Amino acid sequence: MIGYAFTGSFCTLSASLAQLGELISSGYDIQPIMSETVYSTDTRFFGAEDFRKEVESLCPRKIIHTVTGAEPLGPKLPLEYLIIAPCTGNTLAKIANGITDTAVTMAAKAHLRCDRPMLIALASNDAMSQNLGNIAKLITRKSVYFLPLSQDDPRGKPHSLVADFTRLKEGFYAMKEDKQLRPLFV
Repeated sequence: MIGYAFTGSFCTLSASLAQLGELISSGYDIQPIMSETVYSTDTRFFGAEDFRKEVESLCPRKIIHTVTGAEPLGPKLPLEYLIIAPCTGNTLAKIANGITDTAVTMAAKAHLRCDRPMLIALASNDAMSQNLGNIAKLITRKSVYFLPLSQDDPRGKPHSLVADFTRLKEGFYAMKEDKQLRPLFV
């Protein structure tokens, strides 16, 4: 089973949802996970209830959206793989520094404590400033992989990096072979 987690980069949720659909179409069993923010926040991109219904229409499993719901994902209900798409800079920083105060960060901790593979599709406005050290910390960690990243708006948001969501399936297959999809920065 694959854990598929969403965090609050709301402008990339549609791109992530399309990739979730691709994995499901390929026959993968998915456990959806959402940060509490994604689970409950209405934005100009999605209403929270609409987004939950969209995910639930694709996945037969209930969405895990609390810390206590995510805690068993390591030893008790092990996931084979975990994908965090999108992963915000805030979530990235928490994972890199061992903070487990959301459903997604708890799922990551529970998953990584068993050295199981995790794929991160980063979408962060501060990736090349405050979060650069956290990217470096996680790139060197066993079992952590990233989707290729690029600057989405070099002039308007010079510190921003966004994963190429169209390569999620390719990144997933590379992760399954214990490989980092390259080039990482495009």
